[in-house]
Amino acid sequence: MIPMVDQAARTDLSDLVRTRRAELGLSLRALASRCINPDAPDAGPVVDHNWIDRLEKGVLREIPDYGRLAGLHAGLQVPLGLIQEAAGAQFWRVDTVWSDDAEVRALVHDYLDMSPEDQQRVRALTESWRKLKGD
Repeated sequence: MIPMVDQAARTDLSDLVRTRRAELGLSLRALASRCINPDAPDAGPVVDHNWIDRLEKGVLREIPDYGRLAGLHAGLQVPLGLIQEAAGAQFWRVDTVWSDDAEVRALVHDYLDMSPEDQQRVRALTESWRKLKGD
């Protein structure tokens, strides 16, 4: 198990799970039964309904490992990258910043806490890397 963490104000993954579960019309138990890691399907569900409830309420104390994130990806039917980005933001305060064409990304700690000027600098960096990549 990965160590406990203080989630503080970020709820990106919690919000994603709660919203998507509501869109799918699933109970906590129904979602848990669908959360099977595609890399290890014979292992069965990787989370239970209590774990999902704690995650949605923002009181989950351990950082989800890859297997659980992959299970959420399968259960919620959303891209794994979206689950990973939300987890990174909530548990490590790492935000993904994409270039305009979504070809280059930067992982930035506390991006949302940066000034608008510093956020623009980060976006400019992704654009400059995109241009170099295209050469």
